[in-house]
Amino acid sequence: MKFILTSVGTRGDMEPFLAIGEILRARNHEVLCLMPEQFRDLALDTGLRFESLGPDFIEMLDSPAGQIAMGGGSFGWKKLKAYLKLVKMQNKINAVMLKIQKEVVEREQPDKIIHNGKVIYPVIWSHSNPGQTTLISPVPYLHYVKDHAHVAFNKDFGPMINKWTYKLANFGLVKTVMGAVKKLDVPQKIRQKDIQQALFGNKAIYTISPTLFQRPDYWPPHWTVKGYHERSKTTHWKPDQALESFLKDHNKVILVTFGSMINSDPKGKSEIVLDVLMRLRVPAIINTAAGGLTALSEYDHDLLHFVDQIPYDYIFPKLYAVVHHGGSGTTHTGLKYGCATLIIPHIVDQYVWNKIIAKKELGPLGIDISKINSDNLYDRISDLVNNKKYKNNALKISEKLQNEKLEEALYEEIMM
Repeated sequence: MKFILTSVGTRGDMEPFLAIGEILRARNHEVLCLMPEQFRDLALDTGLRFESLGPDFIEMLDSPAGQIAMGGGSFGWKKLKAYLKLVKMQNKINAVMLKIQKEVVEREQPDKIIHNGKVIYPVIWSHSNPGQTTLISPVPYLHYVKDHAHVAFNKDFGPMINKWTYKLANFGLVKTVMGAVKKLDVPQKIRQKDIQQALFGNKAIYTISPTLFQRPDYWPPHWTVKGYHERSKTTHWKPDQALESFLKDHNKVILVTFGSMINSDPKGKSEIVLDVLMRLRVPAIINTAAGGLTALSEYDHDLLHFVDQIPYDYIFPKLYAVVHHGGSGTTHTGLKYGCATLIIPHIVDQYVWNKIIAKKELGPLGIDISKINSDNLYDRISDLVNNKKYKNNALKISEKLQNEKLEEALYEEIMM
């Protein structure tokens, strides 16, 4: 079979699709990744074909407006202006990506399309190809759950209001898809109720551990939770001697990483993090990654070690704890390897994972990236490394995640 795997977003939005691509390729299916240009090397390193959606989406997120919008915090005038600017930029970028999606699908003629919620064309394509698309979500609360609002709201308002948050989000999504239909030369007439049926009648798979998010028993059978799946990230990477020496010389090492998240003051955030770590005398690896944290010139070189990239499946098994942004993949990987966890959320779903971590006592409740300071971060990291219940609970969760073994179940669900 020929599959198109298509996703828009940051690296955390790509990883679930690359893992699925590995699963499909291992079973001799043809797989094409249709993603932003910045992820070409990731797809090719995984051994998958690649088509580009262009670089504009990621460049938009890296822009000054993107840094402000993704930098956490409540809505003020500065943040509102940044969001309005992003909406204007994204409308143009989405129009270009929509045409690329249509052109690639028409040229490749796939048997099935697997997509995330930010990719619109597969929903339209599914109208004439029923049963051949699958929505993949690495975050909970896109479909109605009684005790939690839609992921965009990050609250529990009670069952009645929660239900209305899903209705409101779904209304906006249907309108967005209908707007895309009008922009494209679609031969068949597609009505709003057709889009509604395509969105909620098609298969949806949550690539989330059922240990962390249980499938509600009132969901229809085509909405499933099939576990977290991780591709191998160390195929073309080896640690240098400095990193190996640092790990050998220290116990209870933690990792601080904001992954692909950015903010408007990486130097200031880094100074806060380093001040806290040095005052607590906590040995740590600082991952500068996409630039949310940055290497500083003055710090305790014996206590701290900077890297600009590091595969999580290499480093997490060697850690006591991890402080991170709260992406779904990072959260799952940290817990899979038994790391006590502190989340510094930046955007949307990361606040959900922050609450899940705190509720399950896998780490203290984290602080919005825009609100961290030396005092409140000191309290959280001190609690993280000194309160043994977090590590003990993480090790128990780790055993459950390691034993889930849902790869075959995921594959069978995709193939149904």
